Amino acid sequence: MKKLFAEFFGTFWLVFGGCGSAVFAAGYPELGIGFVGVALAFGLTVLTMAYAVGHISGGHFNPAVSFGLWAGGKFDAKDLLGYILAQLTGAITAAGVLYLIVTNKSDFITVGGFAANGYGDLSPDGYSMTAALIAEFLLTAFFLLIILGSTNDRAPKGFAPIAIGLGLTLIHLISIPITNTSVNPARSTSQALFAEGAFISQLWLFWIAPIAGAIVAGFIHKALFDKE
Repeated sequence: MKKLFAEFFGTFWLVFGGCGSAVFAAGYPELGIGFVGVALAFGLTVLTMAYAVGHISGGHFNPAVSFGLWAGGKFDAKDLLGYILAQLTGAITAAGVLYLIVTNKSDFITVGGFAANGYGDLSPDGYSMTAALIAEFLLTAFFLLIILGSTNDRAPKGFAPIAIGLGLTLIHLISIPITNTSVNPARSTSQALFAEGAFISQLWLFWIAPIAGAIVAGFIHKALFDKE
């Protein structure tokens, strides 16, 4: 239960901090943090929670990460369902809190796209489904390679959260214009449930592509990098 609570709180913080920065601060007149600020916010959420509770649960905070660690031989398959449910619960709870804050603004009209992920007409810059698939698959694969490599027994100790947080920052710097950056099915699900528009109908891509990329990376690391 400690592990599941750690995953709940870690995923809650990722969605509240990362998506919250996109919803509240990215476009704030004149003083907005923009894409760079949002990218950094996502990286900081993972970095801080990895240090805070990573020693308890492993600090997944993402169903794709759990699948990737399983494929890499670092996580037991019997724990997958519990972790994913805890991650989804944390993400959706955080999105609900964000929704409550947004809808209680004095001049509230609509939540719009919230911080949801999409392709085609729902892509921030009009990228196609194929582009979204490629980006989400590739970026999640490299995210898992960073995670598996930095937490390997032969890697310098104590620095993995920094590498992982900066890796997620870089991923967002690359792909916010493409899909609004998912690489995390729980994060995507939480936002699609509250956003206005057809985001739920595109949610399948933000489960399949990240999980497939993570699994491929797990197998690559296990085969090529995990042993002397």
